[in-house]
Amino acid sequence: MGTVRRAGVGRSADVRSTPFVVASAIVWERLSTWTQRAGEIALLGLLGLLWVFDTILTTAPADATGALVCVIGGGVGILAVVLRKRRTWLVAVALSAASLVLSAVVAGAPDLRAVGFTEAGAFMVLTITVLRRVEPIRNAVVLSVGILVVLISLPALRFEGPENGYANAATQAATIVYLLGWAVGAGIGGYLRVQQERRKIGEERVRRGERLELARELHDLVAHHITGIVVQAQAARTVGETNPEAVLPALDAIAGAGSEALTSMRRLVGVLRADDHATRNVGVTLDDLRKMVGQFSPAATFDLGPGVASLTLAPEVLTTLHRVLTESLTNIRRHAPHTPWVEVRLTTFEDSVRLRVANPLSAADPRLSRLGGGFGLIGMAERVETMGGHLVAGPVAGHLWEVAAELPLPAR
Repeated sequence: MGTVRRAGVGRSADVRSTPFVVASAIVWERLSTWTQRAGEIALLGLLGLLWVFDTILTTAPADATGALVCVIGGGVGILAVVLRKRRTWLVAVALSAASLVLSAVVAGAPDLRAVGFTEAGAFMVLTITVLRRVEPIRNAVVLSVGILVVLISLPALRFEGPENGYANAATQAATIVYLLGWAVGAGIGGYLRVQQERRKIGEERVRRGERLELARELHDLVAHHITGIVVQAQAARTVGETNPEAVLPALDAIAGAGSEALTSMRRLVGVLRADDHATRNVGVTLDDLRKMVGQFSPAATFDLGPGVASLTLAPEVLTTLHRVLTESLTNIRRHAPHTPWVEVRLTTFEDSVRLRVANPLSAADPRLSRLGGGFGLIGMAERVETMGGHLVAGPVAGHLWEVAAELPLPAR
């Protein structure tokens, strides 16, 4: 990675000399994880209390059959909630089938009290997860409706009081409560699904935009190469009439230009042409990258690894590096405007080139809570992956934010 250089910044500005910042960043990351775990523990605790309530209800008066049904159904329901994120549709179907089997076994038993509040709670949680996670959406809707049918059947099949009027009133009350609970779960799950779909649409729009931008560059690159081929062919014909010896070098140049055009097309295959209104960056050079870093901040440095300056990079590789650098510096200006230093380093390996952009990470950095989840990073990743490379962005060693893009070099 090389030695980190900080223009205009003394040793005292090194973020590693501020343990509070490092500790705060680590605590911030762990807090998010522990909050999710605490929510899961609280949910399981609530279902456990319902399980106890089921047992108390079915043993007063004593009802061994009802208690057994509630213990088995409640245990299966809690297990389904624990496993709901692994195979959501399978877990939902399994719990529904288990509840129906238990209901069929005890249906019609006299003086039975086994409504199954724990199962009902588990079904409500599963409704949220099903509507949020199951694909496609029609399968999620079908599963949710199936859960509703099983849920509202529980009171009717598992509650038979000593007196008809009491039994009917209790059954109706439980049915209404379950129906309202399912409606709340469906509303929460539907809202989360809408937000998730909006996110997907936004991500796809960004990816499509990057692919179309690459298509525009393909158009310009191929047009440039073909124009050169035509000009060189015309020149070779003119020169050939008076100086035949000069034709062979011209033919070599034509072949080279044709090979470059084919290489550009192969590397960008699958990308479609779009409108002509976007800015073109076909003429990007290493000097353009250096100027961008220099204009960004006096505290920013741009380093070239050994052999990079003399390396001939394909135009599409340079434009992709330019895109990644632009987005990285924009994110720094937006989320860390007072950063004491920024390091940009371009290095090369045997078959790839790597761009690294790093800056100190503060405890209040919004990127830490989002963990790089913005559309800008999605666009960069799509761009780099389309070129056959890969991009990594996020906190490093608890005190740096780093964006690293690696692109393959054409065979030499």
